[in-house]
Amino acid sequence: MIEHRDQAVLKIGELAARSGLTVRALHHYDSIGLLTPSAHTDAGYRLYNRADVARLHQIQALRRFGMSLADIGTFLASPEAPFADVVAQQIDALGQQIAQATALRERLSQLHRQMADGGEPALTDWLSALELMNLYDKYFTKDELRRLPFWQQDARRNSGWAALVRQIQELMRQGVRADDAQARALAERWMQMLERDTAANPEFARRVTVMLEMEPSAQLHTGITPQLKQYVMQAFSAHRLALYADYLDADELQHMRAHGARHDEEWSVLLAKVHLHLETGAAPDDPASQALAREWMLLFRARIGDNPATLARIREAHEREPRLLTGTWATPAMLDFIRKSYATLA
Repeated sequence: MIEHRDQAVLKIGELAARSGLTVRALHHYDSIGLLTPSAHTDAGYRLYNRADVARLHQIQALRRFGMSLADIGTFLASPEAPFADVVAQQIDALGQQIAQATALRERLSQLHRQMADGGEPALTDWLSALELMNLYDKYFTKDELRRLPFWQQDARRNSGWAALVRQIQELMRQGVRADDAQARALAERWMQMLERDTAANPEFARRVTVMLEMEPSAQLHTGITPQLKQYVMQAFSAHRLALYADYLDADELQHMRAHGARHDEEWSVLLAKVHLHLETGAAPDDPASQALAREWMLLFRARIGDNPATLARIREAHEREPRLLTGTWATPAMLDFIRKSYATLA
């Protein structure tokens, strides 16, 4: 410490030693205008007076508080700013950090379980799983993710999906038609797994489908390209038509073949609405229930036509063939609700 113009001042090395900082850090503070020494020696060395030391104490206190150097500079340049506002900002920042850390912990825990269940994954597998999990954040809320099996990394499930994708890719490579028995069987299994891994929630299934269509990285990591998805859907449609074949005549089957896929997106949205509506416990004669039933019957007739005899045969097929509902997200309870609600319109 030396005397400079009647004030006790510290050279930069002394201030660094007393403050616990490095000389390099003090140089950086000076370069960004956060702590500029009040004086220099004739040789150009920095000298810090009492006011400089007091400012450094403020800087260090705010640093321990979690503020960035840029925010500290802004705050100290505006002494009239209420300190309570700074505290509130830091609380928000810490809240975001806690949320991010919690999310990361959940992902790491799931990946740890994956390693425990299925052995040590390759680094590329680990990174792919992590990237996919991050993608789900764009399409689902945190609460929904907790209920979505797809997001909860599981080695056996992931392995099962990868194997199924490879089998379908091989059929496509060989030029096997989508209506071939092999393709139909794989498509039925695909839809069963998809229904299971979306928690039998049609809205979850719809959003997973949108994610796979909109996110090239999801297609890359899963192998589920638009072409593969189209092949699966064609094969699943052929599977259902084969089940209907014992109940419908050739003209009815041809009508379903020609019109069955035209309203897939509308069906997807409607199934999600009906599923959510049922969870509210609404009565069949509720106006909202009736509106859904009316929409359901319009789409249904667009698919099968207006012949009452065809409708009766369709109902018989569903009563005798439970597999017709497998992988459709429609349940017997949902169909019964729609029938009852539609009956109240008469």
